[in-house]
Amino acid sequence: MKGTFNSKEPLAEEGYRVVGAAMEVYNHLGFGLLEPIYQEALEIELAACAIHFDAQRELDTFYKGSPLKKKYIPDLLVFERMVVELKEVKELLPEFEAQLLNYMRLTRSPVGYFLNFGRPSGLDWRRYILSEFLT
Repeated sequence: MKGTFNSKEPLAEEGYRVVGAAMEVYNHLGFGLLEPIYQEALEIELAACAIHFDAQRELDTFYKGSPLKKKYIPDLLVFERMVVELKEVKELLPEFEAQLLNYMRLTRSPVGYFLNFGRPSGLDWRRYILSEFLT
């Protein structure tokens, strides 16, 4: 399934730029490579497009207010308000969606994206919005 953009959605223009960068990576590399290759290539493309991001930032986790040793590490945090997860799979599973939504809650990010490089038909991307973090 390919996503579509609606300019009235939060961070729509920013998301358009991120997905455009991912499409450039997909068009150049194709499908079937390892996820870390797409990650590194996308980081290069985002930097070339002057898109601010943090890669593999460790996020603190808590249990009843106590910090835990285990950290969550999303692939990309873009514009400080958008979580981007990369996959190289035939299809996105519900577990992946749960992972992305957890990252979004931890970072209080209203918008998240899956970018799946594992389909021969082209980049598969999905956008998620958590309305409780919209400002």
